[in-house]
Amino acid sequence: MVSKTQSCYQRSQEESGDKEDLPARKKPRTEELVPPKRLPLPGCLLAMFPEEEDPQTENSSLHGGRLRSFKHERGNWATYVYLPYHPEEEFEELLEGLLSVAGTHGVVLTPQEEFHLSLSQTVVLRHHWIQPFTQNLKASLAHCKRFVCSAGRVKVYCNAEKTRTFLGMEVSTGHAQLLELVGVVDKTMMEFQLDTFYKDPSFHVSLAWCVGERAEKMREFLHKLQSVIDEHEEGAFLLRLDCSELRCRTGNKTFRFPLEQ
Repeated sequence: MVSKTQSCYQRSQEESGDKEDLPARKKPRTEELVPPKRLPLPGCLLAMFPEEEDPQTENSSLHGGRLRSFKHERGNWATYVYLPYHPEEEFEELLEGLLSVAGTHGVVLTPQEEFHLSLSQTVVLRHHWIQPFTQNLKASLAHCKRFVCSAGRVKVYCNAEKTRTFLGMEVSTGHAQLLELVGVVDKTMMEFQLDTFYKDPSFHVSLAWCVGERAEKMREFLHKLQSVIDEHEEGAFLLRLDCSELRCRTGNKTFRFPLEQ
C-alpha cells in the first residue's frame, strides 16, 4: 500500500513537471481496441465469387438451358423493340398440334412465354440511356399509323450463336409497313450507336423453341407442321397481328407507344 507521504511526493513531482522517475502511464483502453488491419482474401476464394457475375442470370439451368447472347453486367439492360401478339383460343389449340408433331419426330419444343414480332435486335442499354432512348423512339413514332399484318406459313429459325432453334410463322401481308417501322427504330438505334435490324428481315412470330441447333432436323418434317396450319378444321389458319401499339422492353421495364389510327 502506498503511504500518504509517497502519494504526496508523487503529486508534487507531477506538478513540478519532473516525470522522469515516474512509471509510464497506461495507454487509454480505446487504443487497445483498434482492430488490426484486415488481411486480403486468398485468390482461390475471390475466384469462387467474381463480383461482376450474377449467378441467377448466368446459370443457364435457371432459364431452361438458354444461354445469353452477351454477358450480364450490372447496369446493362437487354433491350428490344417489338409488336405484341395476343393469342386467341384457336391459336393455342393449333400450337398444341404443332408441338405434338415435333415431339413425334424427336424434337421437344417449349412454347414461348409471350408472343411478339421483333422490330429490332436485342441490344444493350446503359441504365442512364433508357429515358433518352425511349423519348427519342416515342418522338420518331409520332406519325406512324397502325395497320394489320398476317402470317400463315411455318418457318424454322436459329439464333446467331446457334444455341437455340425456333419454330415461327412468317408474315405474308403487311411487310411494307413493318419495314417502315424498322426504319424508324433503326434511326433511334443509330443515334445511340447500337446495332440496327437485319438488312433483309424475315418478319415472324416465334411460337416455340428448343436448345441447340436443330434447324436441319426440323426442316425434315416442316411439311407436316405446315399441314397442321393448312388443314385446320375451320380452314387454313391465319395468324392476324393488330399492329396498333409498338413496345420497347428494357430489363424488367416495358414502354408502350400507341400508333396513330
